[in-house]
Formats: sequence, structure tokens, C-alpha cells
Amino acid sequence: MKNEKIYGMAFGKLYPMLIAKAERKGRTRAEVDEVIGWLTGYSKDRLAELMESDITYGDFFLQAPALNPERRLIKGVVCGVRVEDIEEPLMQEIRYLDKLVDELARGKALEKILRR
Repeated sequence: MKNEKIYGMAFGKLYPMLIAKAERKGRTRAEVDEVIGWLTGYSKDRLAELMESDITYGDFFLQAPALNPERRLIKGVVCGVRVEDIEEPLMQEIRYLDKLVDELARGKALEKILRR
């Protein structure tokens, strides 16, 4: 039930929270957009469209144009859970993004966040 709640939340409501988290630590919206684009394949313009749409957070990931195969290299803990150990695929995608934004907010170099 808890997962269904986050899957059903509007992307337009959660996206500004991701940006705010990064901006509080001196990072930019452009960097958040780059991280999201790297993970999901969405362009900056498409993200702006989705922000104004009624797409849910779950559908945002399910409809992602090109999930990056390198996302499997993302390791670490988010909300007390290791992202690589999450068994539910959709929740794992959501937590991958959480982890990337956490790394951004902690000052990690963008090249390292994007596993380049």
C-alpha cells in the first residue's frame, strides 16, 4: 500500500522537491535535469512538459524513453535501504533517482554521479 501511494503521486508535485533538495545545497535545476535525463532518457523539454501534465511518479518511470543500463552501478543507502537490494523494480528505479539527487546535494561531482 505504501508503494502504491508514491507510485500514484503526481510527478509535478515531486519534481520540485527534488530540485529544492539540490538547490538548498548549492546545486542547480539544470544539474537535476541532467541526472534525471541520464537515468531515464527524458529530455529537458520533455521534463518541462511532464511537470505540467498529470503523469504519476510511477508512470514517469514506466514510460521512461531509455532507462540507462549503467544505473545498475548505483549503490548505497536511501531511506535506510540499500538500493541494489530493492526487489521491486519500480521502487528500485525511484530509489535510484533519490540516490542520485542525494549524491548531487552532497556535492559529488556530476561526472562521478553519472558514472562516467
